[in-house]
Amino acid sequence: MKNTICLITSSIILTSLACTFTPTEKHVETASNLTKAENRSPSTHKIDSLALPKGLKYSWMKNSSYHVATALGNQLPLPDGYERVALTAGSFAQWLRFLPLLPKGEKVMLFDGREKSYQDGAYRVLDIDVGKSDLQQCADAIMRLKAEYHYSRGEYAKIHFNYTSGHKVSFDDWRKGKKPVISGNKVNFSTASGEHDNSYSNFQKYLRSIFMYAGTASMEKELKLQQLTELKAGDLFIKGGFPGHAVLIVDVGIHKQTGKKIFLLAQSYMPAQSIHILQNFKHSSTALLPWYPEDFGATLYTPEWEFAAGSLKQFAE
Repeated sequence: MKNTICLITSSIILTSLACTFTPTEKHVETASNLTKAENRSPSTHKIDSLALPKGLKYSWMKNSSYHVATALGNQLPLPDGYERVALTAGSFAQWLRFLPLLPKGEKVMLFDGREKSYQDGAYRVLDIDVGKSDLQQCADAIMRLKAEYHYSRGEYAKIHFNYTSGHKVSFDDWRKGKKPVISGNKVNFSTASGEHDNSYSNFQKYLRSIFMYAGTASMEKELKLQQLTELKAGDLFIKGGFPGHAVLIVDVGIHKQTGKKIFLLAQSYMPAQSIHILQNFKHSSTALLPWYPEDFGATLYTPEWEFAAGSLKQFAE
C-alpha cells in the first residue's frame, strides 16, 4: 500500500534542522563561568573499579579494543556521599554505564575531521565513531546508542524508529530485505527477499537511513512521559521540532542519606560530532561537577540548550 511522505528534499532539510541552533550568550556556557576551583574535578571524588558485566558488547569497537578501564563508570567518579544506583543485569542503563570514553583531553570532533569550535561544554568524549557524513546529530546519536544496545544482544525486532512522516522502519524488516523505497513524495516497502543479512555493515546502512529521515520531531512522538523522581539512565530530555534537541541520561547516582539523584548527560549536536558528556555550569556546586541534580528547578540548563522540566521522556519498549 502506498503511503504519502514529505518530499525527499524537504524531509532531509527538516531532519538536518532538527538540531540546528545558532547558540547565543544565553545558551553557550563557557569555562569562564566557573571559578578556578570549580573548573576541575574535586580531588575528593572516588574513582570506581567496576568489572565488565557478562554479555555486554560494543559492536563498533574493532579487534576487541574495548577495555573496561575506559568505561564511563570507571572514568567519571561520584561525588562524596553518593553511590551509583543498582541496575538490572543486561539492561540499557547498565550498557550505558560501561560505554568507552576517549582519554582525558580529547576534543569533540566534527564529521569532516575538524575540531568543534565550542569545546567548553564537553566534559569527556565517548569512544564511538561519528561517521563521515553530517548525519549523526542529536536525536540520531541517541537512536544510535539505543539501536547499538539491542544489536549487541541480537534483539533485532526491538530496533525500530519512525521517519518524520510517521512510517515505522525496523531493522528486523531491513535485515530480511523489506526496506523503505522512497520515490518522489511517496514511500513504499519492498518485499522481503527471504535472505537475512544481520551483518554490522547492513546495520550501519539501516542507521544511515534512520538518520536521514528521522529526528527530534519524530522521536519525541514515540516516547513516553517520565517523572523526574523516576529518572533513570536511558531516559532523555527532548524538545522535538525544527529546531529541536535531545540529550541522554547515561548514568545515575543517589545520595546515601537523602535519596536524591544526580545524573550525567551526553549529546551530539549540529553539525554531526563526537558524542560527549556534558559539563554542568549552572545546576551544581563544585562538589557535583559534572553531575546534574534531579531538583534542578523548572528549567534544565545545558551548555547549548534549555529544557523544561516536563520534557523528560523514556523509550516505550
